[in-house]
Amino acid sequence: MKQVGKISLAELRQMAERMFGSLVKADVDIVRKIMVIDADLHADIEALMLENGSQQADLWGINLHPDKFGTDDFIEFDSMINIRPRQKNMSRYVEDEIIRQQIIKIVNEIVYE
Repeated sequence: MKQVGKISLAELRQMAERMFGSLVKADVDIVRKIMVIDADLHADIEALMLENGSQQADLWGINLHPDKFGTDDFIEFDSMINIRPRQKNMSRYVEDEIIRQQIIKIVNEIVYE
């Protein structure tokens, strides 16, 4: 796992090949505007981020699909850590459009070709 300031698409592809073949798991802190990537479980990333000052309400799990960079399918808003009834997010999907847009903006600032 590592927090990334910037990461290239080539690096993401290498991580995807090592882990799941087509995706890299990541968690995004929408307040601190940081992303931690490359773990077996979103919950592992979440625990690390919580230990380092993030608040759970600000953390969202996503999957990055390097081979779909530049399309709407590059970011998949799907993780068990996203199930949060107290925040009115009842599924693994990030249901709030505003939060999805915040995640997209952060990811686009971090990932480059």
